[in-house]
Amino acid sequence: MKKSVTQNARIYLRVSSDSQDLERQEGVIQAAKAAGYYVAGVYRERASGARADRPELLRMIEDLQPGDVVIAEKIDRISRLPLPEAERLIATIKGKGAMLAVPGIVDLSDLVAGAEGVSKVVLEAVQELLLKLSLQMARDDYEDRRERQKQGISQAKKRGKYKGRKPDEKRNELIVKLRPNHTIAETARLAGCSESQVKLVWAKHQKEKDQ
Repeated sequence: MKKSVTQNARIYLRVSSDSQDLERQEGVIQAAKAAGYYVAGVYRERASGARADRPELLRMIEDLQPGDVVIAEKIDRISRLPLPEAERLIATIKGKGAMLAVPGIVDLSDLVAGAEGVSKVVLEAVQELLLKLSLQMARDDYEDRRERQKQGISQAKKRGKYKGRKPDEKRNELIVKLRPNHTIAETARLAGCSESQVKLVWAKHQKEKDQ
């Protein structure tokens, strides 16, 4: 991570499911501070990287100011979207005047700014290619994981051993407590889950209450 004493950092931490722990990524915050960044915001989220409508991601983008640096543990924390959607997401971030500081992503912005003519064109092309490769690898890994998961579930069903995912009762109780006084998006952010999960839990609660 490149040292900076003036730039603001906005740190995005994401896991895909409630069974995963965001704590492992917390070291990113300390690393950013040690590198000299001022941490202007930390955005923690439990949602699939294959979704573009993540509340905390959208909140981070809304908060971005020119010159901000977006920091994440890996590029797949920011996106596992199909390449065209992933590129639009990154373009939105850069369109706000922000930069990426993510392992595996070599940011050549400073070199590009100081280059001219053919050198500038080449550096811009290299930067675009590196980013595109990283985004595509993140998507490929997501699709490979899903395929392995499907195969594992199929095999477990054949053996009669598939029981499905256990519900997170504590999180569901929190959703029920929060929802009457908060929007779906706010509830999802506070409970650390997706908006679709909030909708499912709240609908189930309402149904049980009416019975």
